[in-house]
Amino acid sequence: MINKKLVVIGGGAAGFFCAINAAKLFPALEIKLIEKSNKLLSKVKISGGGRCNVTHNAPDISYMSKHYPRGQHFVKKAFNRFFVPDTIEWFKERGVTLKAEPDGRMFPDTDSSQTIIDCLLREADRYRVKIEMSTAVTALSQTSAGWIINLQDGRTLETDYVCVAAGGYAQADKFSWLQATGHQIVPPLPSLFTFNMPGNPITELMGVSVGEAHVKIAGTKLQERGPLLITHWGMSGPGILRLSAWGARELAALQYNFTVVVNWLPTYNENSLREDMQELRFSLGGQKMSTRNPFGLPQRLWQFLLLQSGLTEDTRWADAPAKEQNRLVKQLVAMECSVKGKTTYKEEFVTCGGILLSEIDPATMESKLAPNLYFAGEVMDVDGITGGFNFQHAWTSGWIAANSISSKQG
Repeated sequence: MINKKLVVIGGGAAGFFCAINAAKLFPALEIKLIEKSNKLLSKVKISGGGRCNVTHNAPDISYMSKHYPRGQHFVKKAFNRFFVPDTIEWFKERGVTLKAEPDGRMFPDTDSSQTIIDCLLREADRYRVKIEMSTAVTALSQTSAGWIINLQDGRTLETDYVCVAAGGYAQADKFSWLQATGHQIVPPLPSLFTFNMPGNPITELMGVSVGEAHVKIAGTKLQERGPLLITHWGMSGPGILRLSAWGARELAALQYNFTVVVNWLPTYNENSLREDMQELRFSLGGQKMSTRNPFGLPQRLWQFLLLQSGLTEDTRWADAPAKEQNRLVKQLVAMECSVKGKTTYKEEFVTCGGILLSEIDPATMESKLAPNLYFAGEVMDVDGITGGFNFQHAWTSGWIAANSISSKQG
């Protein structure tokens, strides 16, 4: 009896999870994992600042699925088969325990991405998954017997099953070998990027962060709330990154030229802050505004906002002119900044776009157009915001593909 073969294209989280689980479920399956670069699990390595944000501590599937700007309904169906508790248990069975942080992000107890990498490599070795690096695919074609994969070095691989876990591509033409299989590609665009504000004096505050800010894009319905970091080129932090994910297509259409409106005190609006300002004029009357910051904002930011409002270092609370005080209110709850361009957030680089989801069965990850062709991870038109959501999609889709392939073995 000739053993069946599976080739997994892509050496990232989704590819490894498919290969390992398929090998465990059906030991007779010959599995080869090919990776175009000379590195394996490179995103796992750098995720979460080198700690690896494995998943998100979500209370239920409905909550989790709401964190995917694209693919919500698709992941909702998929999560019914393999969800966060399954991910936690899978790693626990292999000696890797995960911990949840207050914001829901989950990391290995070791706080090292190498723990996750070592676990996946160990499992691949244990189940005899063959791995080839620096092996790029140029074409994929179906025959009556299965699939033929053409490689850049001139070789061909013959296989019964293919799982494409090649990640996201920044350019649409990189998908051409997949389009040749009859699949439609949703044009790729960057998601999770920071906002460039060239020439804006706020960049002088680089390194200053606020734990909770409300950010919206003027003239759109896009808004988000979360930590904000001022950088030497503009604004970053989870709140900005999440906003960029939700607005990936809309902001691209604006050619990344738009106005962002920041509320540094999201518990206030203009009216409620104006009322409190009047009380502060009396209660803090004789004190200097520059040294008496009643809102808990970083001191450098507070002093910057005072200066932007025309209030000097020596201005006392009781002496603030009405015009400048109104300007300060505006700066605090509706500060407008022009954005001209973006910077890719390297650590969490994600693209939206990819294989059209209506052409994939979320219960099996198998192509609806071509039998025995499967997809896992970011190559599909699914992307989550920052916080462990993209990795959970990788684990889920890889596991489902592996189970679907093994179930065909009888």
